[in-house]
Amino acid sequence: MEPGLGFILNLDGAEISSWVSRYMWPFARIAGFFMVMPLFGTRLVTQRVRLYLALATTVVVTPLLPPMPVIESLSVQTMIIIAQQIFIGIALAFALEILMNIFIMSGQLVAMQTGLGMAMMVDPSNGVNVAVVAQWFLIFVNLLFISLNGHLVAIEVMTDSFYTIPVGEGMLSGNTLMEVALLAQWMFSAAIVLALPAIAAMLVVNIAFGVMARLAPQLNIFAVGFPVTMMLGLIVLWITFSGYGDKFSGLLSETFQFMRSYRA
Repeated sequence: MEPGLGFILNLDGAEISSWVSRYMWPFARIAGFFMVMPLFGTRLVTQRVRLYLALATTVVVTPLLPPMPVIESLSVQTMIIIAQQIFIGIALAFALEILMNIFIMSGQLVAMQTGLGMAMMVDPSNGVNVAVVAQWFLIFVNLLFISLNGHLVAIEVMTDSFYTIPVGEGMLSGNTLMEVALLAQWMFSAAIVLALPAIAAMLVVNIAFGVMARLAPQLNIFAVGFPVTMMLGLIVLWITFSGYGDKFSGLLSETFQFMRSYRA
């Protein structure tokens, strides 16, 4: 018998369980993370590419992780732990996805208020129709996310989660799950704050058109107001867009801080 074949045949269940627990559970959390993470979790990245990224990341970060509990490979408890790790990875990346949706919603609000909402296009990453302004904001924040090494920091935060949420010690705590659910409230409030300058400017313009309509009833306010509203909307968008980079950087830091607060 060849030495290599004899070594393979001499593997027992404990050694197999050790290998599975050492790599399979981190891989489950990392795969769930890449499944939802911005840019990598969109339709622009195929499932095969996400799988390769998860495998490569698992091989790199596994030596840095704490010891994993050794449990029988084909047991119900193993399947439960794998499901828990996938859920934790999804919850970590969900915070980043909410951050990106803040700017999509802000772009939609600006487009609807300024009359630019008629210009719609299919978002290739999500497969839905969105305003061109929202798509422009999304492209901007995605490029800014990569330029700020946000994807590397996100992987670092996910790796640190193996210390704050050890494998085999249950799911996320009730307080953490409630904070994740409240991210929707944060998304709406942050989107309104970002779109508030355009909303306020268009409110003043609409009030002015209302006064004009009362003073000069013979004036076709709809024919005059629509192009003026679009032009003023583009001017307001041009003026306020310069501050979106700093706002995104602050929101990104807040998101990473929130992700580090996850506890089991």
